[in-house]
Amino acid sequence: MSDQFAFKGTLIPIGGNEDKGEKSNFKTKGVLMHVLRESGGPNAKVVVIPTASQIPVEVGENYVSAFGKLGCENVTVMNITDKRQSEDPTRLELIRNADCVMFSGGNQARISSKIGGTSLHRLLRERLHHDNFVIAGTSAGAMAMAEEMIAGGSSSESLFKGAVKMKKGLSLMPGLIIDTHFVRRGRFGRLVEAMAMFPNKLGVGLAEDTGLIIKHGTEFRVIGSGMVLMMDPSHLAHNSHLLLKTGTPMSISNLTTHVLANGDHFRFEDRTVQVLPIGEAFA
Repeated sequence: MSDQFAFKGTLIPIGGNEDKGEKSNFKTKGVLMHVLRESGGPNAKVVVIPTASQIPVEVGENYVSAFGKLGCENVTVMNITDKRQSEDPTRLELIRNADCVMFSGGNQARISSKIGGTSLHRLLRERLHHDNFVIAGTSAGAMAMAEEMIAGGSSSESLFKGAVKMKKGLSLMPGLIIDTHFVRRGRFGRLVEAMAMFPNKLGVGLAEDTGLIIKHGTEFRVIGSGMVLMMDPSHLAHNSHLLLKTGTPMSISNLTTHVLANGDHFRFEDRTVQVLPIGEAFA
């Protein structure tokens, strides 16, 4: 992964269903605690964008409450329901003054269709590249960070060509393709097909209540209570995807796959893994 993907800020994709204050270690080890810490702590200015959700008011209130439990009171909910709102000077000024933007879950296509290619999209990319700025996203909000975005696909039909549906995302981290709710919803197959379609990318499958802290576009550290599957197709020995008709079983070989957990690191440049010692991982 070359320097063209490097940035000054921090991306935090999350696999969905992150703890919002229900668990006893929420304030010390919770995913949202990490989001807030990377953003500067309780005094950070956080903007929640629930555009992906069909219940944006409820979702926004849940994040205001969750960040409030962590001592952060400066949380603004900014829903985008129309693409023209992504050109609104008032909304753009809110993003210019924010320390963190948090995208909610829902339907990732709503994010790309209402924000992609707009002044708000360009501002998010500019701030990520040039400022100590955090963009976090859970579920759909994480998947929309990719350039080649998984937009849908049946888990029961996975590993048959055409099971995964792709659209253009926000391209905040162009070298990654991200899937979420990965373990609980059995999405291994659709990320494999995405790797067959785009073997120049890396695949990330995020379990629920699990995320990545991607610093400067050079490496990530796993946070949260679940695991991450990292797929590297750079050494594929066989990939039948281009030759197959839709609905045909796929075959693919030599797809490197890592299973990572809390505290483990992955470097993009040399694609190496650093696993946290067991004693520290469960401390």
